Amino acid sequence: MNYEEFQQIEFKVQDRVALVTLNRPEQMNTWTPIMSRELSDAMYECDENDDIRAVVVTGAGRAFCAGADLSGGEEGFTSKTTITRQQLWPYQVRKPVIAAINGAAVGVGITYAMLADMRLATTTAKIGFAMVRRGILPELASHVTVSQVAGFSRAADLLMTGRLISGQEAATMGLIGDAVEQESLLARALDIAQDIATNTAPVSVALTKALMWQNLSANIPQLMETEGRLINWLGDTPDVKEGVSAFMQKRDPKWQMSPTNDIPEKFAELTRRS
Repeated sequence: MNYEEFQQIEFKVQDRVALVTLNRPEQMNTWTPIMSRELSDAMYECDENDDIRAVVVTGAGRAFCAGADLSGGEEGFTSKTTITRQQLWPYQVRKPVIAAINGAAVGVGITYAMLADMRLATTTAKIGFAMVRRGILPELASHVTVSQVAGFSRAADLLMTGRLISGQEAATMGLIGDAVEQESLLARALDIAQDIATNTAPVSVALTKALMWQNLSANIPQLMETEGRLINWLGDTPDVKEGVSAFMQKRDPKWQMSPTNDIPEKFAELTRRS
């Protein structure tokens, strides 16, 4: 892999630890189709290269990832890019993946981090599953990963309100493993990764990770597919347009859609009482 060809991430390997850095600091590392593809390529390299034993993912500048790039409006939620091979996510990599959340992790910024094995954050990082405040819904199987990590009640709080919490509160809730001061974050994450690279057996770790994710990951591809269909539909609705407009204009949104009348029949079964 030619690491120099990446446009929106940086990829470095030192002492068998890969450091993957989201690298759009002026845009707070907002998520684009290019970034998505490059992160997948980086995960393939981490998975397939036996000289890499652990992975740290972080962000350049003051944010980890401030969500989808909405500079083009609501299309930021649904825009596509050409992919030459299936997307590879952190939970599928046969090495431990540590998300070092160095600042704002909002929307896809936190749902992507939820697919890592471990999460650290700065005490002041702003974390939020903000999708319901934009008229869209959380993606990347966060409907199951957040419940698994933090419990159903806390997941309901975070996913259904979309409110922002600090890194310290996220640690208290169990959403992340620990909250540390800004200047200590990357060193702490790299220390954990280096300990894994030096002192653990790669096959043992790969099998342990597979077993930990086995029951959970069995549901992830189907859930991502369902989320994707819903997001593609929501992306063309009045509420997502209103949610993005209100966010950009810094005003309260005026929602128009009704759960009773506006959910298409093909999705209505998801909300019917059982």
